[in-house]
Amino acid sequence: MKTFPALIQKTTTAWGDRNAISDRGKMRTYKEFSERGNRLANSLQELGIEPGDRIGLWLPNCAAYLEMFLACSKIGAVVVALNTKFKSHEMEDIVSRSGCRMLVLWPDFKNIPFLDILGGVSKEGLSKLEFVVCYTETESNSTVALPSCLERKQILTFEALLQGAPEFSSNVSPDEGLLIFTTSGTTGKPKFVLHTQYSVACHSAQISDHFGYHERECRLLQVNPLCGTFGLTQALSGFAGGGTVYCLPVFEAEEAAKIMQKDRITDINGSDDMFQMLLDEVSGADPFPALQNAGYAAFNPALINLVADATARNISLYGLWGMSEVQAFVAHQKPEDPTAARKLAGGWLTSPEAKIRSTDPDTNQELPYGEKGELEIRCPSQMKEYWGNPEATAKTITTDGYIKTGDFAIQLDESRFTFLSRMGDVLRLGGYLTDPVEIENCLTDHPEIEKAQVVGVETDFGTKAIAFLVLKQGVELDMPTLVQYCKNR
Repeated sequence: MKTFPALIQKTTTAWGDRNAISDRGKMRTYKEFSERGNRLANSLQELGIEPGDRIGLWLPNCAAYLEMFLACSKIGAVVVALNTKFKSHEMEDIVSRSGCRMLVLWPDFKNIPFLDILGGVSKEGLSKLEFVVCYTETESNSTVALPSCLERKQILTFEALLQGAPEFSSNVSPDEGLLIFTTSGTTGKPKFVLHTQYSVACHSAQISDHFGYHERECRLLQVNPLCGTFGLTQALSGFAGGGTVYCLPVFEAEEAAKIMQKDRITDINGSDDMFQMLLDEVSGADPFPALQNAGYAAFNPALINLVADATARNISLYGLWGMSEVQAFVAHQKPEDPTAARKLAGGWLTSPEAKIRSTDPDTNQELPYGEKGELEIRCPSQMKEYWGNPEATAKTITTDGYIKTGDFAIQLDESRFTFLSRMGDVLRLGGYLTDPVEIENCLTDHPEIEKAQVVGVETDFGTKAIAFLVLKQGVELDMPTLVQYCKNR
């Protein structure tokens, strides 16, 4: 399958009456999902949205996110996946620098203060933005006061866009851009990882085939945010196999456990912290008897016994590997393997077309199996480029088409590796890859700080960022005020 609209059309033809999405009990069949995508696509075209235009999706996990993603794919617009944890200065930078013409958000969502965050954006900060689409589930006719940065923008409602015509003929090509993820880079500003129609659609189909979604009744609980590759890949590959994606806007262990038991969830992927919270929430030796696949990413080094604890309760948890540049689920450990193997990141490649190699980071020479080096990979799911950044693209994509992952790994054979750590100065803090320069830039923006240097220190509680500061002459720093300044940013 070479484009995402074609993938959804194939699924709709095969399983049109099957449920595609469950959003807190509200069901959408594949026919309904496809039609709503058509209506949105027609409305976007009527507004003048053209192929290649960027549309920022700033929503939690809900059906509206997936429906708007489908609409964008049909007309050739590029989705900019905006993290719901972004602060004001990050939103201003990313929406402006990516040139978003439209921003879609849920202004009265109770769990995330979207409007308060936008309230910290300058009036000039979103100068290229033309349209703001407000999604809501409130029946009241009362209007929400929008921040000044959205003045003079055309304000639309999601429901109004759904009034478009129900039929749409898509003619996008496989090499057109479809999706931009944001990722940290050595410049201190996020890079824009551009994926094509082909890289997204092909990867979704291959993951579906690999895990056999189309061969069984597949129910996937969507706990990872759709704004990241870990969450979005699960949802899109579920669609490729005719599965039902159960949306959970905010992860709460009690609610997630109830859904897993009541709806007999078969597949779930998440962080080690998430699985630990789920285990703590339920009792019994087999709390999720319908569960067939449970993959995890290890972020918390304190949870060294998680896989063993899960195994004791009939959950065969296994390690995953992926990154924004090649998408998620590119490799995983086998659920039938011993605990010691399943707790490792990396594993076997999921795509039959993927190729890997390990190279010496100093000489770029390919290393034999068993030696530690930088993992490089070439696969159908890899990005086209860092959008708008040819220098970074040239540093990451080799002349023969491999992605330099920046991961320290051991290649075990032609299709298997073990991830060891990130290379260079990038820190993983709270589960997120963080460039120290981003923290340094935040600190040096403070009027009392001359210079800042941030390093990672390994502690019993994981990696911690330690900052060394040079204050401006004659200044005495108030530490609680500085801490609050950093938290606000």
